[in-house]
Amino acid sequence: MEVATDALRLVHALPRNSSLTVPSRSPVHPNRLFPTPTRRGSSTNAFLSSRRRRHGVFCRASAAGTQSKGVSDSESAGQDRLMKVPISNIRNFCIIAHIDHGKSTLADKLLQMTGTVQKREMKEQFLDNMDLERERGITIKLQAARMRFVLEKEPYCLNLIDTPGHVDFSYEVSRSLAACEGALLVVDASQGVEAQTLANVYLALENNLEIIPVLNKIDLPGAEPDRVSKEIEEIVGLDCSNAIHCSAKEGVGITEILSAIVKKIPPPQYTAEMPLRALIFDRAAAWISHLRGAESRIAPTPGSFNADTSYYDPYRGVIVYFRVVDGTIKKGDRIYFMASGKDYFADEIGVMSPNQMQVDELYAGEVGYLAASIRSVADARVGDTITHFGRKANESLPGYEEATPMVFCGLFPVDADQFPDLRDALEKLQLNDAALKFEPESSSAMGFGFRCGFLGLLHMEIVQERLEREYNLSLITTAPSVVYRVNCVNGDTLECSNPSLLPEPGKRRFIEEPYVKIEMLTPKEYIGPLMELGQDRRGEFKEMNYITENRASLIYLLPLAEMVGDFFDQLKSRSKGYASMEYSLVGYRESELVRLDIQINGELVEPLATIVHKDKACIGAKVIASESLSAIRKDVLSKCYGGDISRKKKLLKKQAEGKKRMKAIGKVDVPQEAFMAVLRLEKEVL
Repeated sequence: MEVATDALRLVHALPRNSSLTVPSRSPVHPNRLFPTPTRRGSSTNAFLSSRRRRHGVFCRASAAGTQSKGVSDSESAGQDRLMKVPISNIRNFCIIAHIDHGKSTLADKLLQMTGTVQKREMKEQFLDNMDLERERGITIKLQAARMRFVLEKEPYCLNLIDTPGHVDFSYEVSRSLAACEGALLVVDASQGVEAQTLANVYLALENNLEIIPVLNKIDLPGAEPDRVSKEIEEIVGLDCSNAIHCSAKEGVGITEILSAIVKKIPPPQYTAEMPLRALIFDRAAAWISHLRGAESRIAPTPGSFNADTSYYDPYRGVIVYFRVVDGTIKKGDRIYFMASGKDYFADEIGVMSPNQMQVDELYAGEVGYLAASIRSVADARVGDTITHFGRKANESLPGYEEATPMVFCGLFPVDADQFPDLRDALEKLQLNDAALKFEPESSSAMGFGFRCGFLGLLHMEIVQERLEREYNLSLITTAPSVVYRVNCVNGDTLECSNPSLLPEPGKRRFIEEPYVKIEMLTPKEYIGPLMELGQDRRGEFKEMNYITENRASLIYLLPLAEMVGDFFDQLKSRSKGYASMEYSLVGYRESELVRLDIQINGELVEPLATIVHKDKACIGAKVIASESLSAIRKDVLSKCYGGDISRKKKLLKKQAEGKKRMKAIGKVDVPQEAFMAVLRLEKEVL
């Protein structure tokens, strides 16, 4: 019966059409996930034969104590990661850092050092699956990985939740923090504390996380770990006397980081006996990545959607990533989503390590995924609480909210025939991006498209580039705008993100626009240029503090509309790349705003309309700027190589009659390239 037990474990873990050699006698580990099968009236050989036929796996018994030849090192490591450990040996943590401080490189080393990813399968930014992430050197999509680490002969389960670092993706950072008990604060030893670093640390402190300071890139010639440690102590208030000095690129200090995770980050609370409550921190379409290295590749089925090295399996539906807070969840359980009120059967549950690996049960403290043939993304909302249908929890988990788009723009296909493709592409992207919102929009000049909401400008650029790359779409993007509140004469309050839908002046009382609190960290020599930038963008100066002898913090209240343009580019240009910024929404304020319209040949062009402050725009209905462009004259005499003058006059007369007819009934045809040129954001240095 022991042979059957070991073979069954490996059958569950191996891909189909694989061969395997197992020892004839091996002890049954009490913590293995798959229990010993018991079948009355059937022999061991008959049971194994049925399992082989069902899974297409051929098991051959070898001499006791021999090495399993058919199992690769990565598969063996995968089995170790599935071994159960006590709740006291589970550690859930994330990595928070500013852009380009080495977060992804550190995550790679942790995966490699723990044997989660074999050296032959390793590549830079392993958890960053998208080409855009690798090209830009940033993390866009949240990822999770389960690792196994042995310290003092005691096995530990480490769940890493990788987080984005850009200010636009602060919502994803908050989702990760809510599912963790600790965090690694990674700071570049040559650059020091940046604005986004502060924002993420404050989020972690609000969630009562244990923070471990890590000074990365100590191998650089310009590294100043002592100065940066002092900065962290003065600005954040963390004790950095035992801060870990590491170089993720060179592999220095990685063992110390793993040991600190085990010793300093507290384990989850033991609540496995309570009713199930699991927190959804992300969701995705059923993208099944092709397995790496020696693992088998899954061929796309007919009708499946292909994008890069993944495909969409319509039979699995929406994949839900969650952290079990209370209770346990098993494969086949009937689960209930408390916010949406929908119930499903958990057809498949598992862990990410970093590929999806199926298990039979997850208990309190573990991080995993489930597939339940969920057809609508609205049924499994980010931040929702999962519980059992038959034994519901009394209340849902607090403090989780949906992402709120802050920047809106219109997306129109250059080719009108691509409108259905654009709709399908946005729907599939929304499964992987909970913050993306969109609704249909039509324009007389641009045709049919969608009004889309994003977290910020980088988020907007990423979505547009993914649509063009992964779905082969040619798009036009209108100027970005924000959500305004319009107080009408009849007492109604409208939210308007599309300038062309702004009510007429006679129907509105006033307009409110969103304001943000922006904090800029800069070396002291660039304080003047950045204060000038804030004043030029209608900013209200609030505070300036010297956080160290050579660095200052500038705080402004700024209209969000003034920041969604090229504010970040100007910040970097005026500070020669040394300044950083972080912002948060503080509310709405009444402002003297008007709509700036652009007309071509007396006809209103809606996609070019913008909402601006009155001091920067028009004077009532009076045209404040205009330009008359003469038509490009066609040289009708180019084919006349001499001859009588009467022939030339005849051609010129015919051309004049055509111009007269065009002036009477003609219409200006603006090419798509002209719209793209007008809508392109200018990034000139002032």
